[in-house]
Amino acid sequence: MRLTVFGATGGIGQEIVTQALAAGHEVTAVVRDPARFSVTGERLTVFRSALTDPEQVREAVAGRDAVLSGLGARSRGDAGITTKLTRTVLGAMDAEGVRRLVVVSAAPVGPAPERQPFVDRIIGKLVSAALKPVYVDLTAMEGELARSATDWTSVRPPRLLDGRLTGTYRTVVGGTPASGRTISRADTAHAMLAVVEDPATVKQGVGVAY
Repeated sequence: MRLTVFGATGGIGQEIVTQALAAGHEVTAVVRDPARFSVTGERLTVFRSALTDPEQVREAVAGRDAVLSGLGARSRGDAGITTKLTRTVLGAMDAEGVRRLVVVSAAPVGPAPERQPFVDRIIGKLVSAALKPVYVDLTAMEGELARSATDWTSVRPPRLLDGRLTGTYRTVVGGTPASGRTISRADTAHAMLAVVEDPATVKQGVGVAY
């Protein structure tokens, strides 16, 4: 497949690019600063863009089979940027007639799992309160997806770790894995690539966790 990856210098974005290349895909990695991007490969194109120029973004997605986004706020102070940048990506995809989009979101944006243990409910409330601006941003971003013409999927991990790729995570389409507290960035990227060609995940949030 021909894929474009936004947020390619981030932890999840770099994993998406690396795993996609290993799987034989042709990848365009969109980065603001190429010096921060160390991934290489024969089927890789590094596209420099700060996502402030809609015409540039159109060029990055033109002719692609799917777009994957690892865009996200790095801190509370960045809250709002995910919605803003995703809106630009959606506009470019619409202009170029590219339909498939997979983005990373977060578990608190999705529904609470059924029969959630009491301690997990408490932890969830504390985390949501501490990172409220970030989750408000992600909720707004998912609202943009729902109003768009894209065939979108939102992958919603809990707390992210810098662990290895295991492939042993759980997924729940339209829901959240019970007692799912963590997942590695590598496994989150793996899940995002896995849903690209899964029609059951179109216009759905997908909870992922160990």
